[in-house]
Amino acid sequence: MKKNALIKFLASGFYTGYSSLIPGTTGTVPAWLLAYFLLKGNMPTLGIVAAAMIALSVFLATVAEPVLGHDSKKIVVDEWAGMFIALLFVPYSLTNYIIAFVAFRGFDAIKIFPAGIVEKLPGGWGVTADDMVAGIQANLLTQVTVYITKTVG
Repeated sequence: MKKNALIKFLASGFYTGYSSLIPGTTGTVPAWLLAYFLLKGNMPTLGIVAAAMIALSVFLATVAEPVLGHDSKKIVVDEWAGMFIALLFVPYSLTNYIIAFVAFRGFDAIKIFPAGIVEKLPGGWGVTADDMVAGIQANLLTQVTVYITKTVG
């Protein structure tokens, strides 16, 4: 596989970012599936995966921008990082993980402060940072929702 092809494959979340219908949401689904079906609430592993995805996202987004364009909608590795952050310390259940997914996609779309500011950082940092903020915001909303509703299953 040539370098640019590998960059496109990885930065686009295994080509899910090429979806013509809501690429950010479509690109987030594989990360959610990995977290739900493979990690299954293992918080130490999820923490390691989240940290690794942040670093990988910054790197891949930086090298993908010259290939795919500045903050291209096809670049969804940043959504993966944000989704894993949104799930950190969330009690493992289908309901809670769906709440985190919906919250993350909502916060990522509307860019509540400081997401709009950090998005202006250069290169892969800007591409990734707004999703990190959205992940934190989604995590907080999910934690509050879980606490208030006592949803665990």
